[in-house]
Amino acid sequence: MTEPTTARSLHAFRLADLRQELGARGLDGFVVPISDEHMSEYVGAYAQRLEWLTGFGGSAGTAVVLADAALDPAAAIFVDGRYTLAVRDSVDGSLYAYENVPATSPAQWLGEHAPKGARIGYDAWLHTRGWVRAAQKALAKRGAELVAVESNPIDAVWTDRPVPSTAPAAPHPLTYAGVASEDKRAVVAEWLREEGLDAAVISALDSVAWLLNLRGADVARTPVALTFAIAHADGSADLFIAPEKVTPALRDHLGAAVRIAPYAGFAAALASLSGRRVAVDGERSVAAIFAALEAAGGHVVEAQDPTVLPRATKNPVEQAGHRAAQARDGAAMARFLQWLSVEGPKGALTEMAAADRLEAFRAETAGDGAGALVDLSFDTISGSGPNGAIVHYRVSDETNRVLAPGSVYLVDSGGQYADGTTDITRTVWIGGGEPSAEVKDRFTRVLKGHIALARAIFPEGTNGSQLDTLARQHLWAAGLDYAHGTGHGVGSFLSVHEGPQRIAKPSGGQAGTGQALVPGMILSNEPGYYKAGAYGIRIENLLMVEARAIAGGEGAYLGFEVLTLVPIDRALVAVELLSSEERDWWNAYHACVDDVLAPQLRGAALDWLKLACRPL
Repeated sequence: MTEPTTARSLHAFRLADLRQELGARGLDGFVVPISDEHMSEYVGAYAQRLEWLTGFGGSAGTAVVLADAALDPAAAIFVDGRYTLAVRDSVDGSLYAYENVPATSPAQWLGEHAPKGARIGYDAWLHTRGWVRAAQKALAKRGAELVAVESNPIDAVWTDRPVPSTAPAAPHPLTYAGVASEDKRAVVAEWLREEGLDAAVISALDSVAWLLNLRGADVARTPVALTFAIAHADGSADLFIAPEKVTPALRDHLGAAVRIAPYAGFAAALASLSGRRVAVDGERSVAAIFAALEAAGGHVVEAQDPTVLPRATKNPVEQAGHRAAQARDGAAMARFLQWLSVEGPKGALTEMAAADRLEAFRAETAGDGAGALVDLSFDTISGSGPNGAIVHYRVSDETNRVLAPGSVYLVDSGGQYADGTTDITRTVWIGGGEPSAEVKDRFTRVLKGHIALARAIFPEGTNGSQLDTLARQHLWAAGLDYAHGTGHGVGSFLSVHEGPQRIAKPSGGQAGTGQALVPGMILSNEPGYYKAGAYGIRIENLLMVEARAIAGGEGAYLGFEVLTLVPIDRALVAVELLSSEERDWWNAYHACVDDVLAPQLRGAALDWLKLACRPL
């Protein structure tokens, strides 16, 4: 075949190769999600099938390809509001129709566009059972069927597909974990016995990492190892992991009660649960696990992964670790923002160079000891001007812009440290005149929503959807909004996006908005505003749920401890729009920022901090 000359023609060739493979298999279509065998949000290079096929590299999306290229449409790509703009920059619209979730879904689209009587393939190791049922129902209306493939057809045409990581897994010390794996397994075992269950399949990578106090380097930006586990009612567990990843230190750490087996043997091992009552999480486990257990004669009970809530509820050691990590990360951010205040107005700094310098500040601030930077917690979103309006923008050689003086710059970033995971967004005015009245108005409305959520006091049992309006109210009053959630959970040296808690509108089938918030949970607080083609604004801090004693109050109440400590750009604030209570919050917050960061800074960075933290 002739070598393609551009990225877009490359993806056209790949799409044609896939269609040829589908035809050879007697399939009329195939569904391609961003997923792996663990339903991970971020996946290893070997599982980046959607990006290879389409060019879309976001963390959430699906493509549907029909084998007949003459159909109109013959393929579609589905993304949510975070990627509405980004998908158009990375995916050829002549090859794929752009579809927005939750306005539609791959299952709904198939129900409308699949040929009558079609056989649509899917990989049962990449989809939940709930998705399979929805797609089957939609296809049935057209007399079509959903067919589980024995092997993924993309893997057959992806000739240079990377192999899964062979990086060794490592123990996560009790110094950071706070609770021994034996004690965690005992809690799970007690739950199993109370529910009359024999075992639970733990397939989410961060759940296995938390349960067994291990970490890895198999997924970029997320310190997890490719593993499955089966937890038993006697407190023991089976760990499925590639043999080359098991070190003597890990074997000693796990102990005799954790039996180690090859990762490739997991599917066959499910047959050993014949006749047993087994819990499987329908949201976090793939359809193939359900099918294998049922085929073996196991009694499957769909239930939430029993590690999810205890993992989300940080213990005192994890809480202290987060505070320490946030303090170091805040100092790195302060050094970066001071540097940016000097370099940005010169008019030569690019988005890519700024992101690289921020990573360097994180590495330099953390040093080489226990607080060292292990990795970023996600690819830095470094967006100048119109690129800042792309919610999950990823800078590339093609999109790299200069931070022009007199423009808005949005930087969303975070670090992975052994004692905590950070995530912060700051929106900065790059000096050169004053921000427009519109920009200051929008920024201040976002700020007011951010403050409202940070100051919230709410009764025990409140969930994230009940708080979401607090962050949007001032934007709504001006007929404005943002197309993403307000807050997500954050792990402890684990995934930067962790469930089950989240703060968002209760719509679109998003999980976690109904989860009651409990002390120890960490969430982001990140309202925003995005003007397509012009600028983006987001202010993000991490919050931790804490108990609040209220004199004369009736019942138990909760509030938030603000964990992220970095100045917010006062140049963008329309101070006259702030209430006295909001000004008090601003001043108290920045006084705290000064107290924590000043001892870590020297020279120009310290001088900048003092100016940035002065009262309004």
